[in-house]
Amino acid sequence: MRLLIGNHLAGAYESLRSNRLRTGLTVLGVTIGIASITVILSLSGGATKIITDQTAELGNTIAVVRPGKAPKEARLRDLTSSIAGNQPTSSLTEQDVASIRDTPNVVAAAPIMLLDGSLTAGNNTPDDVSIIATTPELSQVTNLPLGDGQFIDSTTNKDTAVVGAQLSVDLFGTEQSIGRTFRTHGMDFTVIGILKHLNNPVNYSNVDFDHAAIISLESGKSFNQGVAHIQQITIKANSPEHLEGIVAATQKALTANRQGETDFTVLSGSTLSQPANQLFSAIAATLTTVAAVSLVVGGIGIMNIMLVGVSERTREIGIRKALGASGAHITWQFLIESLMMSLAGGAFGYLLGYLLAFTAARIFLTFDPLFSWQIAAAAMGISLVVGLLFGLYPAVRAARKDPIEALRQYH
Repeated sequence: MRLLIGNHLAGAYESLRSNRLRTGLTVLGVTIGIASITVILSLSGGATKIITDQTAELGNTIAVVRPGKAPKEARLRDLTSSIAGNQPTSSLTEQDVASIRDTPNVVAAAPIMLLDGSLTAGNNTPDDVSIIATTPELSQVTNLPLGDGQFIDSTTNKDTAVVGAQLSVDLFGTEQSIGRTFRTHGMDFTVIGILKHLNNPVNYSNVDFDHAAIISLESGKSFNQGVAHIQQITIKANSPEHLEGIVAATQKALTANRQGETDFTVLSGSTLSQPANQLFSAIAATLTTVAAVSLVVGGIGIMNIMLVGVSERTREIGIRKALGASGAHITWQFLIESLMMSLAGGAFGYLLGYLLAFTAARIFLTFDPLFSWQIAAAAMGISLVVGLLFGLYPAVRAARKDPIEALRQYH
């Protein structure tokens, strides 16, 4: 049996080598499809890994409270709303923040109030700016590194702010902007602190701190008729062992604040990255479906070439059958050729996909693709399925040829 398989492999290799151009073009179709899927899976995996690593770096002591109930799965309409920037109406209040701070083993609880608006300094009005109204605890719960100056605290004035490193450059042309002022919502703010360059727009806080201006919660409330419209409360526990108890106590306290209603979600540990994971998984699934079309085209190319090969080698098939080859032998002979082309395309596509993913990450993105054996297994597994699925019909057709009729073929 081993000798027979070896003969099939050697025969398949010689057959494919004798038609190099035709074989190369057929392999290329599978290569493009597998490369597309590899790029999608590696980049989406890299994005989700960022949040998991962030929570691990904080010692798994972080939990967040967000408005609305978390969906059980990412749906297309949820994805569209998220991309459009539509967020559920927040019912989180300052009373909720106070209740969380009173919970045992809570080190700090920082509200995040996101404000719409633009920032202006001189003639500069940068785009894509996040305005965050919060409390001094934010620096503690997120470990925001300061490059210069100080973070907002209870002694700083209401009209002071901390800005991200890139926002400082966009507004003032330099990262050394301590003491300079910018204007937003008709109010002037003096920069008292500058964050270090973070380069992580994907994070569990859903804020790009490099392009953010952080002001006090009181200043943010003054822009919203004195009401704190809180989109998130970040909680820091004193140890990982107490985090589960804090989550349970938070859910109980906030439910009591709402007379038994639950219109919020508490996330911690692995669930903290779940919303982002669902979002990226939905994107990956959608793009993978599109990329699968190219695999179907590649598979049809394999089937077409195999049918041509069967037609060209009809007399060979007749001779093999006359010498005692069974239908199974003929089937495996052609099926192995199909598998060799599809697996070669899968291997080249996997390598090309990672080359494109790393290139895109270096030029356009701020994170590296995820490198895992699961992606390699998926690439080769899909290639195997394509080879079997589209090579089976030509192989069976070859096996069913009548040896007498086949021997009458002279070309």
